[in-house]
Amino acid sequence: MPVISVPQDFNSEELYVDLRSIFGHPLFLKCEGFNFAGSIKLKAAAEMVAAAERDGVLMPKSILVESSSGNLGVALSMIAASKGYRFLCVTDSRCNLSTRRLMEAFGSQVHIIAEPDANGGFLGARIAHVRALCASDDRYVWLNQYANPGNWKAHYNRTAPAIAAAFPGLDVLFVGAGTTGTLMGCARYFWERHRRVRVVAVDSVGSVTFGGAPGRRMIPGLGTSVRPPLLDESYVDEVVLVDEADTIRACHRLARSGFLFGGSTGTVVSGAMGWLARHDAHELTAVAIAPDLGERYLDTIYQTNWLQGVYGEDVLSSGELTAGSPVSLR
Repeated sequence: MPVISVPQDFNSEELYVDLRSIFGHPLFLKCEGFNFAGSIKLKAAAEMVAAAERDGVLMPKSILVESSSGNLGVALSMIAASKGYRFLCVTDSRCNLSTRRLMEAFGSQVHIIAEPDANGGFLGARIAHVRALCASDDRYVWLNQYANPGNWKAHYNRTAPAIAAAFPGLDVLFVGAGTTGTLMGCARYFWERHRRVRVVAVDSVGSVTFGGAPGRRMIPGLGTSVRPPLLDESYVDEVVLVDEADTIRACHRLARSGFLFGGSTGTVVSGAMGWLARHDAHELTAVAIAPDLGERYLDTIYQTNWLQGVYGEDVLSSGELTAGSPVSLR
């Protein structure tokens, strides 16, 4: 029986969902939402805070500050509450209301950016706000998830080894690309320390991470409007871009089978299913990482009025998932 004294000490590494009966393709979904922060971001948050403590950057008077679309903000809010730090999350108007309320319940402050930067979008505007805060008060400590090596090291040391242990014959791994911390940690591990595994990054249409044209993105989590400094494309074999309408359909298809996942998970599943369909991969061992659960999306992805207002009335009735768009890296 596990007994913990701080919330970050608990994280389930061993739960996978076999999606073959739902989508008809062999795919094991590694569920990362079963911890007190509710997402995979707990690992990166814990690693970055621990590194800042080891380096002497965090002092009793310090105020943690970070730009986040939601899940990392929740994870840092939880850790800050458990350690007695103050935390300020800079997010934007796309962040789910329930996520903002959750951060505030932990005692954190939330600053909401209402207008995107002309060149860097909401992410650029959030980062500019964080930099202004840090310049105005030396108590602010910016962990900078976009460039902090602790972000990818958390997955190099924990996520990827757990997958390798569970699936020693793994052929292909699908990882969503946001800050690219999870992607880089897993890709580096399988490139450097384990048998060769094909790593497929899954990104959102409208994201600039892999050189695509910027576009509207309404679902927080994956995708960026500023290329992530952590990204090293030499470790990534392929990229698949997923339209948000396919993200929505994947989430609802999972929910109709009793699995309520978040938007990032829907994107990864949609991209993985498209890739598997194109490669006729019935004999491959494939794993996808599910970053989050779906409760925080009840007012958006799972809310009819929001869906119809953003994507049109037929978003759920326009057929099966499309294959997604592959991107060449070479």
